[in-house]
Amino acid sequence: MPDHILITKADGDQERFSPEKLEHSLALAGASSTARAKILARIIRELRPGMMTEEIYRHAFDHLREEETVPVAARYSIKRAVFSLGPSGFPFEQFLAEVLRSQGYQVRTGINLNGRCAPHEVDVLAEKDHRRIGIEAKFHNDPGGKTDVKDALYIHARYEDLRNAPERSSRVDEGWLVTNTRFTRNAIRYAQCSNLKLLGWEFPRGRGLFAMIEAGRVHPLTALTTLSEGEKRRLLDKRIVLCRHIQTPHLLQEYGVKPSHIPKVLEEARQLCGDPGIITNAPDMTINNAGSPVIH
Repeated sequence: MPDHILITKADGDQERFSPEKLEHSLALAGASSTARAKILARIIRELRPGMMTEEIYRHAFDHLREEETVPVAARYSIKRAVFSLGPSGFPFEQFLAEVLRSQGYQVRTGINLNGRCAPHEVDVLAEKDHRRIGIEAKFHNDPGGKTDVKDALYIHARYEDLRNAPERSSRVDEGWLVTNTRFTRNAIRYAQCSNLKLLGWEFPRGRGLFAMIEAGRVHPLTALTTLSEGEKRRLLDKRIVLCRHIQTPHLLQEYGVKPSHIPKVLEEARQLCGDPGIITNAPDMTINNAGSPVIH
């Protein structure tokens, strides 16, 4: 039985292959029940002990492109698309700012503030409901990368310093540590004890960064399968990080997309991101007393 086969995760740990988990991820991407059944059957035939989860993803993605419309495959690749914002963390900071804007925050990036003891550069400064939030964006290029307790300790100290800043303009009410992967157990334990807010790809479960992306429909342009890697990089270099920001032929042509190819790109962007007006009215996300983001 396939669920008895051990597969290898990006961090080197092994777990039992779960057909239900794979089917659920395909369903989240919008794949039909027929397509899900076909893809699952193919993956089971290809499965072998120790197979990397990344290889399983690539096979499923390729099959999904054959079975479904382009936006479904693009939606399935959101996590990998966020990794593709690298190698530097700067585009991830810009993308995180857009995710927060979709939730109603006023956001600035790369802000210098003076704490009680030292100056600090804050990756993202978000404001909403009269609260200022300083955010450290910890980007990992490696899917197996984890944000550990050293990062949590450092970030907590930074935002305690800013919380007690002499100048009101430099003060923050709370600090967040955000990553595109996962946190170690010790990082989570320390954050819960020190009241540092953590936001990972799937942390808190069901209310993490992926949930915010889907709620706000703010998909990275790197998810688009109709753009080449070079075209994506040129757009990212100009701080264009969302697929909804490229829904004009003029912009695409300006950054080197062939005119004959532009309609396909625009159609995929439209189907993946939807009407930009929908984003403005996306569900809100706040932080509850336990420090967990909650979608309303």
